[in-house]
Amino acid sequence: MDDMCFTDDAQQEKAGSYGFPAALQGRVFEKMAEGMMVTSLTGEILFVNPAFELVTGYEKTQVLGKTPKILQSGKHDSAFYETMWQAIRKDGEWQGEIWNRRKNGDLYPEWLMITGVPGNDGEVSHYCGIFTDLTEGKAAAREMKELALSDPLTGVSNRYDFAERMDHLIKTAASYGFRHSLLFMDLDRFRQVNESLGHRAGDRLLVEVAGRIRKKLRSKDLLARYGGDEFVIAMSALKHPKEAAQLAEELVDELEQPFQFEGQEVRISTSIGISLYPDDGKSGEELLQKAGHALRSAKQFGSGQFSFFHGDSHDTAKRTLILENELRRAIEYKQMRVHYQPKIALRDGSFAGMEALVRWNSDRLGPVSPGEFIPLAETTGLIIPLSEQIIELACADFLKYDFATLSPAKISLNISAFHFKHPALYEGLLSIFERMNCSPSHFELELTEGAVMGEGKAIEDLLARLREAGFGLSIDDFGTGYSSLSYLQRFQVDWLKIDRSFVHGIAGKKENRHIVEAIIKMAHSLQMKVVAEGAETHEEVEILAGLGCDRVQGYVFAKPMPPEEIQGYIEELAIVDKGRKLL
Repeated sequence: MDDMCFTDDAQQEKAGSYGFPAALQGRVFEKMAEGMMVTSLTGEILFVNPAFELVTGYEKTQVLGKTPKILQSGKHDSAFYETMWQAIRKDGEWQGEIWNRRKNGDLYPEWLMITGVPGNDGEVSHYCGIFTDLTEGKAAAREMKELALSDPLTGVSNRYDFAERMDHLIKTAASYGFRHSLLFMDLDRFRQVNESLGHRAGDRLLVEVAGRIRKKLRSKDLLARYGGDEFVIAMSALKHPKEAAQLAEELVDELEQPFQFEGQEVRISTSIGISLYPDDGKSGEELLQKAGHALRSAKQFGSGQFSFFHGDSHDTAKRTLILENELRRAIEYKQMRVHYQPKIALRDGSFAGMEALVRWNSDRLGPVSPGEFIPLAETTGLIIPLSEQIIELACADFLKYDFATLSPAKISLNISAFHFKHPALYEGLLSIFERMNCSPSHFELELTEGAVMGEGKAIEDLLARLREAGFGLSIDDFGTGYSSLSYLQRFQVDWLKIDRSFVHGIAGKKENRHIVEAIIKMAHSLQMKVVAEGAETHEEVEILAGLGCDRVQGYVFAKPMPPEEIQGYIEELAIVDKGRKLL
């Protein structure tokens, strides 16, 4: 086509190209389903067709004389457009997917082809862009993906999606030393419901069962329908296997409650097999297999039962016994070490504190995960001497490495619920700091939500005394427990720490983002600040900064490191500049 086809109405009256009259060409362009825009070499819009108006929301009179920049979405950087125009100048055309913005502000994807249009002298005199709105296609693709990954009856994940997400959980566990649990559920007496009431009633029952299970799960747990009347659950970041047992017991009780179908009462029950990561397997497939063995064991005791996998019970019991003996020995001979993970201020990317995390390299067992020995310490009562040793080590490191120069940044110390509720906690802490010649004003105590629940007045008094002594106070793993405003309003707490399970899904899950945003707003309204743990990507950091989060810690900045590396990390990596670049 030549340039006469596109410039103005007067030119369109002239003879067209390819043997078509210009008027006919004009009618063709008017009827095209694709949007069309023609510009001058300087980018001035000279012509648009009705499809352009329909897709973009702009009328012809609103864009003529302007440039295509009015459509830019902001999703592409200057390098994107530079590459595009290099291709047009070199090859005469470019085509690809691009995001633009409608008049109402909505962003939409389109497939765009831009061609240079030669004039009578053979040189390019105009540019013609033809585009197709991909919105419906994208929506259909998303819908197909959702259908492929979810169970069409109950709406929960299917076995394929579960397998993929379980693999991701295990990779995360390998990085952080998490423990996970897999629960394999089978409905008892489900066949009788199908046979007596029909498959439609059976389908309704499965939908209601899925709904009841969902209500018992934490936000970070995964639920899938594995097939037929079988469901699987992945519990992530367990502190102790008893959490899996507690959930199984709750599910058994919940599903024993009667269901109502058209005035008729239906009763079923469920049997559950439980496997643990990494105790029973290092892959999702292996954990599922072990949970299946445990499910068959549970059914041997009748309906409505649950059972852990005990195929390696002798080895597990033997390791637990050895582990307890080695843990006592490690505490007695002061074999524990403390590593520190920096916290970064999102306001300017500066160093803002660090969390003290215990590490144990056993002479007999090698490196032992905190996820394994800390729950054991809690159940055996060793958590108090272990915690006291960690605090002593943190004080010693503070003095040895002159961490006072990092002021006002504080060192965070984790206090377990068992230790916090010990009657001698306050006196014991002050005794350690006095003996180590350290001021509590340089330290912050991280307490879990469960630790501060109980007799309100007694806990209020204890927290007030700790603050008076100079300690900062933080609520750890916020969002996974009670998350109640009532107790937060009573307690004078400086920080809320958002649990890593919400941070990890913030980029892909709107629900996680809404939860994090709500926590941040709530904390700020109560004059508290917020730190998010477990950030692994720059995108997560950017989202947290946009939501107003105050601090972040996670592998995206640094893994926990020995004390001798902290000063070097701050100085050599120039963390202020690095933080700004990351943001």
